[in-house]
Amino acid sequence: MSEIDPASPLLLFDSGVGGLSVLAEVRNLLPAAPVIYAADNGGLPYGPKTEAEVAARVCGLLGRMAERYRPRLICIACNTASTIALGMVRDVLEIPIVGTVPAIKPAAEQTRSGTIGLLGTAATIRQPYVDRLEAEFAQGILLLRAAAPDLVTAAEAKLRGEPVDQSVYQRAAAALRDQAGGERIDTVVLACTHFPLVEAELAAAFGPGVRFVHGAAGIARRIDRLTDGQAMARPAPDLALFTRAEPGLPTLAPALVRYGLTRMEVL
Repeated sequence: MSEIDPASPLLLFDSGVGGLSVLAEVRNLLPAAPVIYAADNGGLPYGPKTEAEVAARVCGLLGRMAERYRPRLICIACNTASTIALGMVRDVLEIPIVGTVPAIKPAAEQTRSGTIGLLGTAATIRQPYVDRLEAEFAQGILLLRAAAPDLVTAAEAKLRGEPVDQSVYQRAAAALRDQAGGERIDTVVLACTHFPLVEAELAAAFGPGVRFVHGAAGIARRIDRLTDGQAMARPAPDLALFTRAEPGLPTLAPALVRYGLTRMEVL
């Protein structure tokens, strides 16, 4: 294996800004790592798309990005894309690929009531991958799932500094609470990387006694292990990459700077 260029970046990919919740954890462990954060705003949202549409788009985009930017590792910081396309991307690209999967295992370990909720996109919650996680790690646990696509829109708006109708969080909580057994939920899996960006709002909607779990810290630890011992250098400021030019992109700049992304480009 050839030696890795110290300037070779970590590439974090999501449909939008949700993967910034993962980037924050990566920064904590690997502050010197050069980063490209890629947001497929041209394809957002992924939740309503078919599995074939998501797989084709993710594989195609990551192939182009890998060829152009030569990353040392790609993190698919998106539950929907990971549960659908992770295996296919790994088959195509010959660099480490880290995925994002719903944190059902830690939620099952933490619940005291024996009932956990899972909020995700419509595409994520119906995946056989989630069924397998439930069967493996949540035996004897009641797992209730609900699609909360409006939370993706809310998180995107929040980062742009736009007003958000607070009822969106109440509806997400009710989508779980109103199911049979939902009143016993004490742990909620945030199975979309957008959702930790609005965790405080969700906590207010669910009320006291509910904890939230997601996979960002575990993903960062995995990236840290896979890059252990590699030299890292940042010859240029870290980059936020988008797949479509749109008028609202400049409104994201202040939030991106908070995550260390001081350059913006369109693929």
